[in-house]
Amino acid sequence: MSLKKYTFTEKKDTRSGFGEGIFEAGQENENVVALCADLIGSLKLDKFIDHFPERFFQVGIAEANMIGIAAGLTIGGKIPVATTFANFGTGRVYDQIRQSVAYSDKNVKICCSHAGLTLGEDGATHQILEDVGMMKMLPNMTVVVPCDFNQTKLATKAVINRHGPCYLRFGRPSWPIFTDANDHFEIGKAQVMSEGTDVTIIANGHMVWQAIEAGKILEDKGISVEMINMHTIKPLDEAAIIRSVTKTGCVVTAEEHQRNGGLGESVAGVLARNLPKPIEMVAVNDSFGESGTPTELLDKYGLSIQDVVIAVEKVLSRK
Repeated sequence: MSLKKYTFTEKKDTRSGFGEGIFEAGQENENVVALCADLIGSLKLDKFIDHFPERFFQVGIAEANMIGIAAGLTIGGKIPVATTFANFGTGRVYDQIRQSVAYSDKNVKICCSHAGLTLGEDGATHQILEDVGMMKMLPNMTVVVPCDFNQTKLATKAVINRHGPCYLRFGRPSWPIFTDANDHFEIGKAQVMSEGTDVTIIANGHMVWQAIEAGKILEDKGISVEMINMHTIKPLDEAAIIRSVTKTGCVVTAEEHQRNGGLGESVAGVLARNLPKPIEMVAVNDSFGESGTPTELLDKYGLSIQDVVIAVEKVLSRK
């Protein structure tokens, strides 16, 4: 199963996948309600609002209030989907999420766009790179980071149908669509994109496509790549990690997040407890971002396709 099978004919932002997903979830379940902190267009909520205006709450630039309202709505049996930019929906309101959602185990879905470096020109103040770490450390919280438009749509419906607190992370840039719209999507179950014997690459979010492109280069060099899309950070598919790395003997992780606290550290923890093997992490190295285009920023901060290739070559030298 070669990575060369993965191509794309269209690019689309993952936030639009969320917009389609919440609309379909709203059609299927009248208890689904949406809240937004003054960013309707950015979160692609127009379709949901047009069809279900009585199930939408515009709270304005008051994110802490939005989380409190969402927690309260669950008491009446509603399934609230709280939406804003990832920086404002996690960092700004961490206390409210911890106390009113996670500790109270409320059925709130925190769905956030504009995450990571690929937010681009808005710069470091908006490019949150710590959100996955903050959210995964909270007891009761599910954390999902889908890779393209199709998978974001599926993930949106999955987190809405899952009982309990959930954090769904997606982004702004147009990005290749390379998964099937009819793929099976299950929270907590990794998607194996290709099978291989020399190295395991585990990625999520926008970095899945970067890793696939890197894998094609590596295959041309005669390196057999097992590629895993780890769309769920928590609960983590530990069995898939152990099964793959037992076969390949080494692993590279790739994520649009700080190296500290993200996917790479989660994978490293699994290996440390069960199967100590060489690991390299492609991630932002303890730094804030800056203003620039998505591609420029990925290249500058070590998240390019070539950076994945280099990490694989380094980890292979450590086997």
